[in-house]
Amino acid sequence: MTERLDGPQVPPAEIAGGPSTGPAETPRKQRRLGPSPAVAIAFLLPAALLLGIWVVYPIVYSIFRSLFDSVGTGFVGLGNYATIFTDGGMLTTIRNNLIWVVVAPIVVTTLGLIFAVLTERIRWSTAFKLIVFMPMAVSLMAAGVIFRLVYEQSPDKGLANAVLTTVHDTFSSSQGYPEARPREGDQSPVADDGGAVVTKQPAQAGQPVMIPIVGVKQGLMPTDAQPAKAPAVGDGLSGVVWFDFTPGGGGTSGAVDGSEKGLPGMTVEAVQNGQVTATTTTAGDGSFQFEGLAAGSYVVRLPKSNFEAAYGGLSWLGPTLITPAIIGAFVWVWAGFAMVLIAAGLAAIPRDALEAARIDGATEWQVFRKITVPLLSPVLLVVFVTMIINTLKVFDLVFIIAPASVQPQANVIALEMWRVSFGGGNNQGLGSALSVFLLILVLPFMIMNIRRFKRGES
Repeated sequence: MTERLDGPQVPPAEIAGGPSTGPAETPRKQRRLGPSPAVAIAFLLPAALLLGIWVVYPIVYSIFRSLFDSVGTGFVGLGNYATIFTDGGMLTTIRNNLIWVVVAPIVVTTLGLIFAVLTERIRWSTAFKLIVFMPMAVSLMAAGVIFRLVYEQSPDKGLANAVLTTVHDTFSSSQGYPEARPREGDQSPVADDGGAVVTKQPAQAGQPVMIPIVGVKQGLMPTDAQPAKAPAVGDGLSGVVWFDFTPGGGGTSGAVDGSEKGLPGMTVEAVQNGQVTATTTTAGDGSFQFEGLAAGSYVVRLPKSNFEAAYGGLSWLGPTLITPAIIGAFVWVWAGFAMVLIAAGLAAIPRDALEAARIDGATEWQVFRKITVPLLSPVLLVVFVTMIINTLKVFDLVFIIAPASVQPQANVIALEMWRVSFGGGNNQGLGSALSVFLLILVLPFMIMNIRRFKRGES
C-alpha cells in the first residue's frame, strides 16, 4: 500500500539536482518611494523659472552690460572696472564700505551678546527683549526718517543734540550772545580787543565799571534777565554789564536807563599785568563784583567766549560725523536681531559646564570669557557674517539720513550703483560694473554662511 504525501510534489529532476523544467521565475519590481521624477520636475519648474528670470538672467546681463559704455553700443572691456579703482569719488565709496564692514558687524554682534547675557539676569527679560527687538519691525526707510530727525542740528528738534546740550549745560554754562558788541564811540569806556571786550582805562576798587553792550538778538535775551541796576560805590571792584538799548527809542547812551536789562551769565575777568587774577559771573541784573582782590589797578575784560554762540551739540549730519551717525542707526535696527539669535544659542549651552566652572572657583567674567563665548562661537560667527552681508548691501539709511550736500562723503557702493545708473548719472555700464563688484564682495560671505548652516544640519 502506497503512502500519500501531503504538500507540493517536488519533481524528480530537482531532487536529483538537475535543472528545473518549470517556467523561470521573474524578479519582483522594487517599488519607488516618493513621487516620480516627472512630478518633482513639474513642481520645481515654476520656481526654477522665476529664479532664472529674477536672479540668473540679471546677473548674466549685468556682467555683459558692464563691458560696454554708458550708451551700451561701445565695447570698453574692463574699463568700467578700472574706473571703480581710479576715480576719487569711487575710492571714497570703497573706503566708506570698508569702515562699515569693520565697525558695524563688530558693534552689532558685541551689543547682541551683551544684551543676550544680561537678559538672563533681569526679571523683565521678555519685555526688555521686546523693546530691543522692536526696531526690526520698522523698515530701514522709516528708520532713516526717524534718525534724520534725531540728528537735527537744532536741540529743539534733534534728540541727540538735546541730550548733549542738557548734559553740557548741567556742568557748564552755555549762555552766549553771538554778534553782540560794545557800544562804539569815543565816550564808550570799553573797546573790542580781538573778540573780547576790555575797559579802556584800568579800574580800581570803589570805581564801578560800566560796560554797555549792543547788538543782542531778541531771541537770545535770557528769560531770567532783570532790569539793569547801576552798582553802588563799594570797597571791592564791581560793575554792571547791560543791554544799552531802550525799546521805542530814547534813553542815554552809556547810562543805565530804567527799561534796559542786564545781561546775566557773562564771564568777567580782572586782569593785572597780563594775568587773570580773578573771575566772576554777572547776576540776573547784569551786576558783578570781585571778592578778595588785592589793592591796585585792574583791566576788566569780558572774554571772547561770551560772544560765541551757545553750545548746540554736534554736527551729526556734517561731513565728519555722517558715516558714524548712519552706522549708529544701523546698530539700532539690527542689535535686536543679533540679541535674539545669540540668546537662542545661549539657551542651548549645557548648564552643567557653567555650574562646574563656578564650583571650581571661576569668576563670572572667567565663565563668560572661557566657557560662554567659546560655546557660542558658531552662533556669533553666523551673526557676524550676516551683518557683513547686510552692511555691504546698505542703501536706504544712507540715502535717507545723509543730506544731499554730504552724500558724497557718506556714499556706499549700493547707493553709488543706484546714483550712477538711475539717479542722474545715466551710466548703465558703470552701474552694472558696480553691481558685479558688489556681488563679488557679498558672494564669499554667502557661501560661508551656507556651509555653516549645512555643517550645523549634519
